[in-house]
Order: sequence, then structure tokens, then C-alpha cells
Amino acid sequence: MCGIAGIATSEPCARLDVGTIRLMCNVVLHRGPDDEGVYIGDGVGLGMRRLSVIDLPSGHQPIHNEDKKIWVVFNGEIYNFPELRRDLESRGHLFYTHSDTEVIVHLYEELGAECVCKLRGMFAIALWDGPRKRLLLARDRLGIKPLHYALHGGSCYFGSEIKSILAVAPELANVSAQALLEYLDFGYISDPITAFKQIYKLPPGHLIEFENGRYSVRQYWDLPLCDSVFPNNEQECLEELDRRLLEAMRIHLVSDVPLGAFLSGGVDSSTVVAMMARASSGPIKTFSIGFEKDDFNEAHHARLVAREFHTDHHELILQPDIVQTVGFLTSSLEEPFGDSSMLPTYFVSQMARKHVTVALSGDGGDELFAGYDRYRIHAGRQIFEHIPDWLRTSYRVHIFPRLPRAMRGRKFSYNVSLPWQERYIDGLSFLPSFERDMPLLSTGFRDVLRHTEDPANVLRRYFSTASERDFVSQFLYVDTKTYLVGDILTKVDRMSMLNSLEVRVPILDHKLVEWVTGLGSTWKLRGSRQKYLLLKLAERLGVPHEALYRKKQGFTLPLDHWMRHELKDMLMLLIEPRTQHRGYFEPAAINKLIEDHLNRGRSQSHHLWRLLILELWHRNFIEKQLPSTDSFSLALTNPSAQQGSNSQLESTPRCRMTE
Repeated sequence: MCGIAGIATSEPCARLDVGTIRLMCNVVLHRGPDDEGVYIGDGVGLGMRRLSVIDLPSGHQPIHNEDKKIWVVFNGEIYNFPELRRDLESRGHLFYTHSDTEVIVHLYEELGAECVCKLRGMFAIALWDGPRKRLLLARDRLGIKPLHYALHGGSCYFGSEIKSILAVAPELANVSAQALLEYLDFGYISDPITAFKQIYKLPPGHLIEFENGRYSVRQYWDLPLCDSVFPNNEQECLEELDRRLLEAMRIHLVSDVPLGAFLSGGVDSSTVVAMMARASSGPIKTFSIGFEKDDFNEAHHARLVAREFHTDHHELILQPDIVQTVGFLTSSLEEPFGDSSMLPTYFVSQMARKHVTVALSGDGGDELFAGYDRYRIHAGRQIFEHIPDWLRTSYRVHIFPRLPRAMRGRKFSYNVSLPWQERYIDGLSFLPSFERDMPLLSTGFRDVLRHTEDPANVLRRYFSTASERDFVSQFLYVDTKTYLVGDILTKVDRMSMLNSLEVRVPILDHKLVEWVTGLGSTWKLRGSRQKYLLLKLAERLGVPHEALYRKKQGFTLPLDHWMRHELKDMLMLLIEPRTQHRGYFEPAAINKLIEDHLNRGRSQSHHLWRLLILELWHRNFIEKQLPSTDSFSLALTNPSAQQGSNSQLESTPRCRMTE
């Protein structure tokens, strides 16, 4: 596990400066505090920061093939590397390390770019083919590990984090209006765009080949169609799930350092712990956090599970300095990120790192087994499809605008009048429902956004790709491609790596994912029962009934309380002249949100949190970390600031090349 970064250039015989690559690596020191490695060749510079997990003595990267013509830096774990190595050795390949990284270079010698199809694990790979002067970038199938890139001035820049690219190419720090609109709608920025116009995320299951200044991006994997797996009965289905999950668990436990597991006491994490206990020879370490307020404290459920499986359990009841923590995180995040559960994820990672280097999590279970309440809710709303389209359209156009804004059920009536895919999208989106009642975006911001795409089109495209599936399977497909990657896995990666902790996700083993996806949706959502098959397996494994059949929480937190107390002063930043000067929002709408939350008893905490994080991202990351940024938001209200910003950029050190 590590952070990777580098540059490939189209200039013949160009030699990149080693200091440039080291600078790219140093800004992600938290991802790999144990080791650094740099390779400089004709037209390329590869770098890495290593968190040592496998082959501690000799797993130093970059790693090369026998004649040192192919080099690789790699972030992640290849779980099937022992069998790949045996096969490659039988074909005459010579290995000089015991690490999983080395199989990549030899596999590339055999298969070229298609080598990624043989890898089982989580990975972000940058491989340099010296004879061809070709850079290969590849990301794992589900997007567990991040990889960013930018094509600029005939070169390809890449990094585990955007920070690495901006460290040597600050001229790319131009904020994207499209990305901010997506953030406001969904709380995250979906692949392939980022918060910066010229920097992109490589989507999961995709690879890039960059050669002679040209590049191609292509997909090498996708989720299979549902209803391609047909168990004869429930017993057979459970046994197969048991076998496949146990196999995934065993390969995820390969490590030369201590391992543990996050334990929230919910279905997913409890099942992972149960399987982990079964596959381990001794007691496993588990980690859970809670809060003093009982409504948000599920530590007792985690305790039940830990007691059942005799784990070495560690528990922390949080009393965080929430203001300090939010300030720190928003200075570390390179994109605005609106999922407030990043806070408990950060704290549980911090606690776990004191005891282990690797932790397993239960992420992915909701998207695979239909765990979110919205699946059940929208499945129940299919009945409204029997109402003729013309009647539903007429309601939205002619009746809805006349209804009193405070009318009970008004938003529900609008939602169910939409076609079913649009109904699902509307339920996930913040801006459209808010702006039906009061404009939130300023006129100036709207003028900028006229040239951008509707964020909902991201979801619509995935719905189109998934059109051959039943509606529940379409929901799962869309969320796996968007919410899982952009929110859940991004949160876990960023918060764990800020603590130099590797997190593995056995439920997202792609072999297991392919099999579960192939099952019909009734194995996942049966009537009102969510996660039907996974719950049955958890029962078989002995997970306590009280932990399984309760309201879903995950790592939750008292956001409403914080917004009215500890974060109240910080919330007032949203109405400061400095914030309003950015020109994003209508002041009246912001004032109404705050008034509703603080004085009218209407919870707006999640909406206010999203807006607050955006402002703090501007202050703590853009203004402090990237003071030369030519952000469109500054240009929107202060043209002279834009001019000054450009002049600063000209004096910023650029990437240096030496012949």
C-alpha cells in the first residue's frame, strides 16, 4: 500500500528532474511513511511512498523486470499473486523480490495491457514500457484505490491524490463549475471529473495507454448482468455465498503486518468479523467508536458481536474537538466532500492505526445486497407507474406550483409523479428539490453553469447502460458506479490513509461481486426485507440477532446537535461577506436554511453541512494550500483578483526537465 505519482513526457530523450518526482511524492507522505522510491528514465519519472505490508525487507518500489526495461509503481494489494508468480516462474521469469508488485511487470511482458484482467485485488498501477516509451495506468474494477491524471503540455501527470499533480503543475488548479454543481447535488464529485477542470479520475475498471503524446482510455471490466446465476434453492445459494466470501476473506488476510477489522455492529461489518474469526488462527482485533448520546451510540451492538466471536475489541467513545477536526480535514481534502460520516471514519482509522497496519471493512454490502432504505422505498413506489404519463406531467406543470410550500406531502407528490428512473435520481439530488421552492444558486453562478452539464446525466447514462436489468438491479448498478466509488470508497481511502492505515474490502472481491451481481434481485430485496441473503448468512455464522435486526446506522454522528452547538459559530461563516462575495448562492436562501435549522426546529443539518464544507474547502485548501488558484468563483465577483492570481502563477516554480 502506498501513494504513487509521476510524469511521462512525449519529448524524445527528455530527462525529468528527480526533485520534481520527489516533490510529487512528499505531498502524499501520509500514504506511505515507511519508504520512498524514484525511477528516472528517458521520458518518464515514477515515484512512490510506501506503507510496508507485504515483503517488508525487499518490496522496495519502483520494481523492474529482468533487463530493467519495464518499471512499475503500484498502490494496493494483489491477492492472487502467489499463483500468478508460480505460473510466471514456470514460463521462465526470474523474480528478485517476494512482493506482489513484481508479478505485474512479468505479467505485462506476457500479456501487455491486458495483464490487468488477471489481477485479483485493489490497485492503482503506473507501468512504464521503456522500449515502446509507453505509460500504462490502470485502476481496479470497483475503484477501491484512487488514481488521477492530467494531460498537459505533451505530458501525462498522474498521482494517487490530486495534490501530487498540483504540486508540480499549479497552473492546473482551476476550479471546475461542473464539479461544484455535482458536489452540491450529490455531496461528492463522480468519475471521471474532479474539482479541477484539467485533472481527471481514472474510472474503475479502466486503463489508459499514453504513448508519443497520445492517449487512449478504455474499459476492461464491468458488472455482469443479473439473472445469470440460478441457484436451485436457498440452501445451495447460502452455501455458495459462504464458500465465496470465505475464500475472499482468506486471501484478504495475507499480510506481513498486524490486521484488524472495523466493527460497527451492523450486518456488513459483523459478517466480515464472523468470517475473519473463522479464517484466522487466533483472536482478531476489532475497532469501534461511539458517542455519549444514546441515539448515536451503537457501541453496545459492536460489543455483542465482539463478545460472540471472542475478538480483542477496542472501543472509543468520542468527545472530539469537532471544530479543530473539521478544519484539519477540509485542509487535507483536495475536493469538497459532503459525507459527514468521514468524521467517525477518520477517528476509527486513527484508533485502529495504534494497533494494526491493515484493517478490513464491510463496505460494499449495501450496493451488492440492496441495503439502503431507498431501494425498498422506490421499489414500493413502482405502483405509481400505473398512472398515465400525461396525467403525472400535468400535475407537475399545473398543480404542483400552486400548492402551499408548507403543505404536508408536497415533495412526495412531486417525486412520485416522475418516471421511475427520474424519481430515483430526484431522491438522490439536493439542488432540484430545494430550488423548486426557493432559488439557492445566484444569478451569476447560474450564468457560469449554463455551459455545464446537468449532474443527473451521470446517473442517466448508467441507467441507460443498465437498461437490460430489472429496476432494483438498475438501482444497484447505478449506485455501484457512482455513490460507492465517489462517496463510500473515497471516504474510506482518504480517512484511512490520513492515518497511514490500509483498509481492505473483502465484500468487494471482484469474483464475489460478479457472482452476487448475477443473482436475481429477489435474493437481495425480498418484500420489505433488505439484504435478504446476507442476513441469512450472518444468522448461520452466529451473528447475534439483536445486531442484525435493528435500524441501520453505520458509523453515525450527532450532526443536528453539533450544528446547533459546537459548529454553530462555524455555521455563521455561510453568511459572512467573504463567503457571499464568492457569488455562489442567494443570501436569502442561506439565511432561510440557517433560520429553519436553528430557530424553527426543521433539521437542515445535512444541507448546511454540504454548504459549510464547500466554504471551508475554499478557505482551508484552495486559499491556504493553493493561493495562486485561478478559481472561477473569484473571477465571478472580482476580476482584479483573477488578474492578480494569474500573475502569481507565472512566478510559481514549474516542473523542470534536463536533457
